Amino acid sequence: MVFKSQYKPVTELFGAPEPPKSGRGRLLHSAVSMIYLHGIHAVGIDQVVADAGVTKSTFYKHFESKDELFIEAIRLRDQWEAKAFTSAVLDLGGDDPREQLLALFDVLDIWFNDPDFHGCQFINVAAQVPNPHDPMHEVAANHKRRVRDDFRDMAKHAGIDNPEAFADQYTALVEGTLILRQVHGRNDAAKAVKPAVQRLIDQG
Repeated sequence: MVFKSQYKPVTELFGAPEPPKSGRGRLLHSAVSMIYLHGIHAVGIDQVVADAGVTKSTFYKHFESKDELFIEAIRLRDQWEAKAFTSAVLDLGGDDPREQLLALFDVLDIWFNDPDFHGCQFINVAAQVPNPHDPMHEVAANHKRRVRDDFRDMAKHAGIDNPEAFADQYTALVEGTLILRQVHGRNDAAKAVKPAVQRLIDQG
């Protein structure tokens, strides 16, 4: 896999979860992958069971319904993605908090140019399940809120004067970059937005 980047490829940068051995773990692993590739509504229990290589009885031993499995799978994706992005930002940005804020867009650039990029899992879920009271939507929304708060904490460490206002503006740039890539098909979205991020950081 070759990328037009000075950085390591996305598979090496993000790492990969350990292959699960338990039936429950395999079901969750398959659900995470299939939800991301095909969307919530296009994937059924039978498909996940077949992909996981387990029996239907194994599924019902661990989960009462497709929704329960998918909620846990979205939470698992949240945990993995948080760990992967944090590690990648530290890898590229080093110990300087301001460099880390900028490095996030280098991470996004690598991810955007990966052939397996299918958008932001949490934007996808929130759009596919628009009811704000649905547990799946709530998991996706909670992810986005936590990420925004992480940006605020990064801004505090970087000595930004108003970390709350900075977090709102920085989040808007991140989310806009995701939309520019996902909806507009701009592989260069992160590169295009990065100068605006630099200006925002400099103003802080």
